[in-house]
This record gives sequence, structure tokens and C-alpha cells, in this order.
Amino acid sequence: MVGYLPAWSALAIPAALVLLILLYSFRVLREYERGVVFMLGRLWKVKGPGLVLVIPFIQQMVRVDLRTRVLDVEPQDVISRDNVSVRVNAVVYFRVIDPQKAIIQVEEFNEATSQLAQTTLRSVLGQHDLDEMLAERGKLNDDIQTILDQQTDAWGIKVSNVELKHIDINESMIRAIARQAEAERIRRAKVIDAEGEFQAAQTLANAGEILASRPEAMQLRYLTALQTIAGDRASTIVLPIPMNLLDKLKS
Repeated sequence: MVGYLPAWSALAIPAALVLLILLYSFRVLREYERGVVFMLGRLWKVKGPGLVLVIPFIQQMVRVDLRTRVLDVEPQDVISRDNVSVRVNAVVYFRVIDPQKAIIQVEEFNEATSQLAQTTLRSVLGQHDLDEMLAERGKLNDDIQTILDQQTDAWGIKVSNVELKHIDINESMIRAIARQAEAERIRRAKVIDAEGEFQAAQTLANAGEILASRPEAMQLRYLTALQTIAGDRASTIVLPIPMNLLDKLKS
């Protein structure tokens, strides 16, 4: 004897399938997410955040995170303008501002931004001397950020900041830089000593001109010197006879 399934059992399977399809059709997008929806392969619209309905087999949705991403650029070998080999790495902060462009205009925007950051880093730093790399990091960061932001604009990406992390130099170059810094310090010390000698000689020359043109000033300087010598009790004071006095006696 063949049994028969109840009517509700025959409807249970289709109802379960319909329920499963409905559950699969609804997607929840967080506040920082957007969904780029395609209908039969064509771009339809950008949805989210919140509850989104995606028709199975007809529509497909690609999630895009709008939060700021931190990209660690791999260390790059750079030859500076003064032919110094250095190894530089950096960190790039960027975010997606146009989900539609980020999905349609480039295949993998994260990888594309990483590769572009590496080439831009080598290109920009190669135009500067080593001293500029070490002393003007802020300016170099701004230059790299501006170039990256302009080139990734077509991908719907905003590069907000670029920071150079490390500039590694080999040991021989470090010793050469130390010797150069020591030589620069010695040069500055010699220049300062020479300037001091020049100023002292110039001051003495000016004082001599004043004393030569004003005899009374010379007499005052003479008396001041005698007063200084008289302060030392162990000194023997010899008073020279002024030449103008001898001239008067001869006459």
C-alpha cells in the first residue's frame, strides 16, 4: 500500500525554498559600507547603508568599505640626486569616496594604489639630494600625497596623507656623513674665530685712530693705565717723560 504525503508537506519544500531565497535577497550594509549593484551585468545603482534587497540570479552586489585604509608601502631602493643609495618605506592613508568608480574603473583599487605609491615614492625621492630627504620630510610627504591624490582621483579614491617612515643608509655612508658633519663643525669654528679676530683688530684700529686724533684722550688713557699699575703694591712704576715736554725744554 502506497502512502500519500499530506498537502502541507507537499507545500513545505517550495515554501522553504522561497523563504531561503528571500533571506538571501536581503543584505545589511553598515554605516561605513556601500553596495554597488549590477543588474544582468550592467551597473544599476549604489545602495546603502541599511537593509538592501538584491534579486537573486538577476542582481549582484559588491560591498565597498568607505573607512580610511592604512597602506604600508614596502621598502624601496632609491638613488638620490647626489647618487646615494638609500632604502625608504612609507605609509599611505586613503579611502574610497566614490564606490562606483572604485569598482568599475580599476580591478583591485587597493593593489593598484599600493603599486602606484611605490613608483611615486621612487620617482619623487630620486629628484632630491640625501640632505633634503633627511631635513625636508614634510615637504616630500606633501609632494607624494599630492601626486597620488591626483592620479587616484579617477578611481574614486582620496589620498589624505603620506608619511615617510624610515630612510635607511648603509654603514659606509653613515661614516661619511659623520666625517662631513665634523668637518663642517671645524669649519664653522674657524670662521667664528677669524671673524672674532677681525672684529677685535678693527676695534683696536678705530681706537688708535681716535687716540691719535685726540691728544687729551691719550692723556686720559695714560692716567688710567697708571692708576691700574698703582693698584699692585709689588709693582715698580717708571714714569716716562712725555715727548711734548722735552720739546718745550729744547725750545
